[in-house]
Amino acid sequence: MLPARFVRPVLLSLVFGASLALAGCDTLDSLFGGGKPKDERDAEYVERPIDVIHNEAWKKIRNGEWEDAAKQFDEVERQHPYSVWARRAMLMSAYCYYQANKYGDAISAADNYIALHPGSHEVAYAFYLKAISLYEQIVDIGRDQTNTAAALVALQDVVQRFPDTEYARDATLKIDLTIDHIAGKEMAVGRYYLVRGDYIGGINRFRVVVEQYQRTSQIAEALERLTEAYYALGIYNEAKTAAAVLGANYPGSPWYRDAYELLQGHNMKPEEDKGSWISKAFSKIL
Repeated sequence: MLPARFVRPVLLSLVFGASLALAGCDTLDSLFGGGKPKDERDAEYVERPIDVIHNEAWKKIRNGEWEDAAKQFDEVERQHPYSVWARRAMLMSAYCYYQANKYGDAISAADNYIALHPGSHEVAYAFYLKAISLYEQIVDIGRDQTNTAAALVALQDVVQRFPDTEYARDATLKIDLTIDHIAGKEMAVGRYYLVRGDYIGGINRFRVVVEQYQRTSQIAEALERLTEAYYALGIYNEAKTAAAVLGANYPGSPWYRDAYELLQGHNMKPEEDKGSWISKAFSKIL
């Protein structure tokens, strides 16, 4: 769920705007056809004044009926698209769908808001809602990671567009977790190959972690797995380099102990080859 500090300022601004919008409801209804009966064949469409829809939406919120509240806010934009409140209702709809765990609907509503009101002072919140809705859909590393990649892009977008906001600070923390998750997926696939004797396949995955995700929690294991895979292939120079780099950077790690014992058990020791891709990959980030 969204931290309260991200929700309250937006809601307060929306409520304040609502009071101004509702004051002119009667005039707006008269201008844009408010109160006129629809075709009787459209039984589901009942046009209502903005204040009636608005009050019903907030009643739903107070009762924790988030999806129903979102649908009420959708009706504001649907029935009174030219009203002052329509823009705010669109953002409230996105927020309510998020609270209802209807992330696809929340993303759609946020995207609509961004497309229609790119210059609004509330647009940062729309970008943040979209990013968080994608982030909440990140699944375990054993499943498809399409949402993970999309969440990373959306979170980075928040940071780049609105760097001095609380949304950016929270997105930055979630970016680190998302990147770690992506690295974890690479590790899971690498282990799958490793236990099946496909050492080249495993090395390719562990290499991605070493070259692209050095600052994640997966890096120590990746180096140990490279030690295993290269040793199994008889490429001892790379096996010893992986273990040496692991020991230099994570000397107290249980992964280094495992790598060291593997080599020591075969009369070898960690020894770094500065020409190895492993050594070069780490020299770039030190």
